[in-house]
Amino acid sequence: MRKVITRAREDLSVIVERDPSIRTRAEALLHPALPALWTHRLAHALYTRGHRQLARILAYLARAVTGGIEIHPGATLGRRVFIDHGAAVVIGETARVGEDVTIFHQVTLGAVGWWRDGHRDPGARRHPVVGDRVVLGTNAIVLGPVTIGDDALVGAGSLVLGDVPSGARVMAPTAEIVRPLSPADREEADRPLSPADREEADRLLRALATSGCW
Repeated sequence: MRKVITRAREDLSVIVERDPSIRTRAEALLHPALPALWTHRLAHALYTRGHRQLARILAYLARAVTGGIEIHPGATLGRRVFIDHGAAVVIGETARVGEDVTIFHQVTLGAVGWWRDGHRDPGARRHPVVGDRVVLGTNAIVLGPVTIGDDALVGAGSLVLGDVPSGARVMAPTAEIVRPLSPADREEADRPLSPADREEADRLLRALATSGCW
């Protein structure tokens, strides 16, 4: 019981430390990600002891209550993990998340897909391993059995398909500001595609649909 209380206090302190809008532990009790973390600890304990169905029910309820934080009960989370905002976070079954990790909303720690994972050995890892003190920015997507090293930062909107060394920074391209279209540009943009251009567009769409990276 003492261990449970200690971990709960850590969770509340981390929220106060990393969320400038929350100033007290009492306020932190209403943080949207807290139910997901606390429920996951119980669900994970049940899952590892063979109570898989009950663990899944708890994970389902946590997702419903938190507005979309989906943590598989088989995933392993370290101490002082902070999920900010929490909407649409997905952490897969074989994922391992280290200590003092910060996860922003819309982050996915997922598998590549059944078309690849079906060929892996039974029990093989399908999801990422995230080291200690890692920051995963908004809408960061990490797929497959890759490793994110300690103290790494994965920036907002990044797609990671390979290992990231400790202390590295992964940044997605920022949006480009373009000039307004001239009347001539608008006329060109509205012109129908030629058969060759349409065929090339179809080819690119087919390649995207079968790449396993979306």
